[in-house]
Amino acid sequence: MNKFVKIIAATAVLASATFAADYTIKFSHVVSANTPKGKAADYFAKRVKELTEGRVEVKVFPSSQLYTDKAVMKALKIGNVQMAAPSFSKFTSLVPQLQIFDLPFLFKDVNHVHAAMDGEVGKAMKDLVTKKGFVALSYWDNGFKHLSSNKKALIEPKDAAGQKFRIMSSKVIEAQFLAVKANPQVLPFSEVYSALQQGVVDAAENPLSNFYTKKFYEVQTDLTLSSHGYLGYLVVMSKKFWKKLPADLKPKIMQAMDEATAMNRKLAAELEASYLAKIKAYADKTGKLKIHTLSDAQKEAWRKVTAVVYPDFYKVIGEDLIKKAQE
Repeated sequence: MNKFVKIIAATAVLASATFAADYTIKFSHVVSANTPKGKAADYFAKRVKELTEGRVEVKVFPSSQLYTDKAVMKALKIGNVQMAAPSFSKFTSLVPQLQIFDLPFLFKDVNHVHAAMDGEVGKAMKDLVTKKGFVALSYWDNGFKHLSSNKKALIEPKDAAGQKFRIMSSKVIEAQFLAVKANPQVLPFSEVYSALQQGVVDAAENPLSNFYTKKFYEVQTDLTLSSHGYLGYLVVMSKKFWKKLPADLKPKIMQAMDEATAMNRKLAAELEASYLAKIKAYADKTGKLKIHTLSDAQKEAWRKVTAVVYPDFYKVIGEDLIKKAQE
């Protein structure tokens, strides 16, 4: 009996070795696993394994377990990771045209954003990124950004004056807050909670998924549903790794990416409503957070003040691309 058990165990070990992946992809990202990006990354890993019949394994590392978005760019270049999904702002030193997605109040709604991404504007951006040593695979949603503060409710543009805002590294976002006389400060996403808690910064802009999953509601007193800017991610792969992949595997990986992108967009829409309900429940229960919705007139006031930054980026982004995105 013992001999039989040993034979079965040895066979299992041999089978495991036989079906080991030919290629391993380490996929690093900075947000929680239960965000739209996190869930899409896990789904992508699952579909890659299924479509390639185990020849490719994707290992996902969420919540900056491996790298921050800034550090991951170098890690991709030297091959320490093979995939990442940084925010657009992490590419702007290489492809400044990607700052188009940071322009305040440029997009009316998520359908408008997708039309730009899936069309001529989005293709032009991906081509530019690919020329810089990365393979641009797809755009993923996180949602529209909203304003929050622990100093003063942000209802009118003048309310932002003097407040210290945490921002991503982006000249457009910096200009956006300077236009309302605020004090923008660049900080890594992993440091935002502690910075708000300790008063290093007063305010921030985040989609509801980040605001809820990172518990920013604990360290902010006011949330304004401004939908003033879009936050998305560009999923990229190391060009060096992509070139190593056999031709028969690349279409399967792209199919998995297309499916993950569709899932990401669906989840982002569903989760935004879910997160808002949870944030409202927290606000009602504790009384520690006030939620404000801008009227059309109030939103127009913000748009007018911040739209003055557009011409400053005509040469950098391209006036034609900005107008095509608007259309």
